[in-house]
Amino acid sequence: MTGFDGTPAAASVVALHCSLGSGRQWTKLAAALGGDRFLAPDISGYGVAACGRDWPRTLDGEIARLEPWLAKATGPIHLIGHSYGGAIAFRLATASAYASRVRSLTLIEPVLPTLLRDTPADARLYERFAGIAQVVSQDIFDGAVLEAVEAFTAFWAGSGPREQFSPSGRLRMIEQADKLPYDFNAALDLHGVAAAASALKVPTLLMSGGLSPYVTQRIVAKLAAIIDGAELRHLPAAGHMLPVTHAERVNPEILRHIWRAEELAKLALAGDAGATETAQPAGSARPHLVMRRPSFWE
Repeated sequence: MTGFDGTPAAASVVALHCSLGSGRQWTKLAAALGGDRFLAPDISGYGVAACGRDWPRTLDGEIARLEPWLAKATGPIHLIGHSYGGAIAFRLATASAYASRVRSLTLIEPVLPTLLRDTPADARLYERFAGIAQVVSQDIFDGAVLEAVEAFTAFWAGSGPREQFSPSGRLRMIEQADKLPYDFNAALDLHGVAAAASALKVPTLLMSGGLSPYVTQRIVAKLAAIIDGAELRHLPAAGHMLPVTHAERVNPEILRHIWRAEELAKLALAGDAGATETAQPAGSARPHLVMRRPSFWE
């Protein structure tokens, strides 16, 4: 997408948080990026969007709820998503009205469990995820919210130490835990992940932590093998909450990825402009400049 003067239109950054989180998760990233084109909305059921109980059961429904925020994202979009927010970001980039405007995609351990149903070994990971989804959801339906939050946080702690939440933080999680069954349902309802991933044609950065649940590490590894030209960054000492606990490592990678996508967009624009120039007269001494687009711009 270009501006009226033929230069790349100013891009927006949209960052989507995890379940039981809020847009405040991205405070440090927002500060690092600067400017007023950074959008970190609260996903339905969390933060300022916690009111009500008529929550979406699909990722498309989540996108519809985000529409007022997405409408503010003028120009191309650098899309970032973590965990459940990563699943929403993936859907946005592959099957939404905004897909054609995505200039770069960053997925940090996206919750895309149906990608793991292809092989027997991966199917066991899928069944484990579906099992914890059932346990947490049933506890919430039975009114055992404390047990649900405990099971949820224990699962996402992976092989790392259990996170110590402040009293206010734990209270917030308990108050918003009713949304978790909807998040699980939406993630487990998405089909055709591999096909959608293989069709992605935007610069993609994938990130994972070595202490995270193996299910999300495996999802990231499979996406890296499927998405053409995807970059993979693995932090062995980080857990699932790496964009928060390891922001000093994660944020520079995101900034670098966005910068590279912007540079590639300029190259593509220059290539288009060069193709429309008047042909040089025969015998011209000035050599032709051939600019070839990267594969994901084809």
